Amino acid sequence: MKNLRQENINISTVLAFALVPISGFAIDVYIPSFPQMAMDLNTSASNIKLTMTIFLLSYGISQLFVGSILDSFGRYKINLVSLLVFTLSCIGIIFSQDISLIFLLRFIQGIAISFIVVSKRVFLVDVYTGEKRKHYTSMLTIVWSIAPIVAPFLGGYLQHSFSWRSNFYFLALYGFVMLLLELKFSGETIQERKSFQLKSIFDVYKKMLSTKEFSLGILVLGLSYAMVMIFGMSIPFIVEHKFQLSSVVSGYSALASGIAIFFGGLFSRYLINRSFHKKLKLANLSQILVALIMFMTAGFFHELLPIVIFAMLLHFWQGFTYNIYFTYSLTRFPEYAATAGGLASGGSYIVFSIASFSISNTINIGDQQTLSVSYLILLLLIATILLVIRRPSWKRNVKAADTLIPRTAPCRSNS
Repeated sequence: MKNLRQENINISTVLAFALVPISGFAIDVYIPSFPQMAMDLNTSASNIKLTMTIFLLSYGISQLFVGSILDSFGRYKINLVSLLVFTLSCIGIIFSQDISLIFLLRFIQGIAISFIVVSKRVFLVDVYTGEKRKHYTSMLTIVWSIAPIVAPFLGGYLQHSFSWRSNFYFLALYGFVMLLLELKFSGETIQERKSFQLKSIFDVYKKMLSTKEFSLGILVLGLSYAMVMIFGMSIPFIVEHKFQLSSVVSGYSALASGIAIFFGGLFSRYLINRSFHKKLKLANLSQILVALIMFMTAGFFHELLPIVIFAMLLHFWQGFTYNIYFTYSLTRFPEYAATAGGLASGGSYIVFSIASFSISNTINIGDQQTLSVSYLILLLLIATILLVIRRPSWKRNVKAADTLIPRTAPCRSNS
């Protein structure tokens, strides 16, 4: 077995951070291509959105289990195989004309990327301790947020200049280059392998899920990120069908959303010493107010810019909420770092993939009013969960939660 060499720790850390955004790129880079994909593959917009949902469900469900596998069998070899599978699946999509085959390949991609991302997140827990560990784990959300900022912007230009398949050429190249670099510079980092016994694994899951702020936090994370996904899946059709603008504009709209999420996460850093629950309540009430104004003013605005501005305000607070809660979840059970990270991320991905697909296909989102309704549904659900969390047992855990949350910056959508 090839263990990580001491002299390669720094470059392996860089590679870990370079791989963390791969899930975001796989989700967001082809969003501006949705309308052309539907025409080119002679299928419905709903089926194109389904390629996203299948990926998200696969990615989310896989993370419920990959943490235990990585804690038992190690990180390095599994990561290499996953990068190879991801690269080959991208090549398969490039040459496919069958939407059913694309469904299958996106499902496989979700599994592969779950192994890649969880193994790279836990790499930092394996290699670093103390303040350095807190520093690097807090940087995860900053680095991850690069993908939702850059990917749709890049995808819009790739779509405009070439075609939707160029997005998957980019993803295949990304995976292949990272595979070569991992082969040369990385190695195994696990210190102690856990016994792969189903009873022990389920006992760990039971312990985590019985912690109220952890388990309900998964719902908060999922519903919060569903707002971003609904915007992402709807904006290309709003831009190109309602306003008759190009895919490049879709990319700029998604770029604006990503920037807002990034700064929302940064803002959470400056309120690090405030009450955990009060910060979540502040974000939720602020979002509900913005969504209500967005709904009530829909009859006065008939341009794209107001929609993007309202979305940016809402996504700013989404980045704030997601960053606070995900960092807490990632560091809550350090003795089972891969399992905890996988459960929190995977569970939230399952929640937001189901929520975003259900709402976007139940409500025909095509303008400011219908988009605001989808936001309000999700925000009211989050408000209800926060009320449930706010019990006497929560107060006993607030102080511990605040001390566990590193001084961090933003996050975007699922680990």
